[in-house]
Amino acid sequence: MVAAKKTNKKSKGTVGIIGLGIMGGAFAKNLSQAGWRVVGYDISAARRREAARAGVEIARDAAGVAAAVPTILTSLPKPQALMDTVRAIAAAKLPRKLLVEMSTFAISDKEKAARALAKAGHVVLDTPVSGTGSQAINRDLIFYASGNPRLIKRLRPMFRAFGREVYDVGAFGNGSKIKYVANLLVAINNVATAEAMVLGMKAGLPPQLIFDLITPGAGNSRVFELRAPMMVKGNYKDATMKIDVWDKDMRVIGDYARKIRVPTPMFDATKPVYLKAMKSGYGAQDTAAVCAVLEKMAKVKRKKASAVKR
Repeated sequence: MVAAKKTNKKSKGTVGIIGLGIMGGAFAKNLSQAGWRVVGYDISAARRREAARAGVEIARDAAGVAAAVPTILTSLPKPQALMDTVRAIAAAKLPRKLLVEMSTFAISDKEKAARALAKAGHVVLDTPVSGTGSQAINRDLIFYASGNPRLIKRLRPMFRAFGREVYDVGAFGNGSKIKYVANLLVAINNVATAEAMVLGMKAGLPPQLIFDLITPGAGNSRVFELRAPMMVKGNYKDATMKIDVWDKDMRVIGDYARKIRVPTPMFDATKPVYLKAMKSGYGAQDTAAVCAVLEKMAKVKRKKASAVKR
């Protein structure tokens, strides 16, 4: 079932990855570099080729990944992709497998997947990821693992091979809940970063100067450090989180907040900016492109950069 040849080098373990996009592709590459045998699959031939160049063995399909490994990581764009994967694994009638679901979906979608796999004798952990694509490349990720604590503990060495830390946050679904909290803050801080950059630029300050002087001060944030450099350049094509994917995440957060009756006025205020970015053709670009939207609204004309005096 696996197209690539197995290597003879000793590995730290074997893991499968289904979904080799921005995040999953980085997971696969870093695990392979860390000495793990990685078997992967993606519906995109281009992503399969890229992963193969990084040392990943490519399976013919999702069931092929599951047949070759004890543990499967899924990093997928939509709930339907997860259910298609779950049905393929369940239908393959394989011995017990552990599936670690790392996408940002509604908890009900993950529970549905867990029930379907449980009927086939498999186990699921809800383990969303905190971090951007660039952080994934640099192994600077946090994992919010929820479900069976014994299994989470067993997987710690694997998580630390492609991330910074893994936290056991309790019952299945708690991983998604803390991810909603984290992403709500990211959504707000990203637009706040763009708003601040545009204020500075409209005031006549060079973008690089704004970045250089905000980062050491009280106004800094992790999101500012990650997104503002793109805003300085005004180039959002090298996406670490695409706006059209982010739109899905925001809908998930908003739906959950309404379900438990929590007002989110600041989060809600960011939505029109992201929607305007999508309508302006930035859907496939990084979420930092909200800066371009606010620049246009403010009629900003960028000035040439100048050195910071010390």
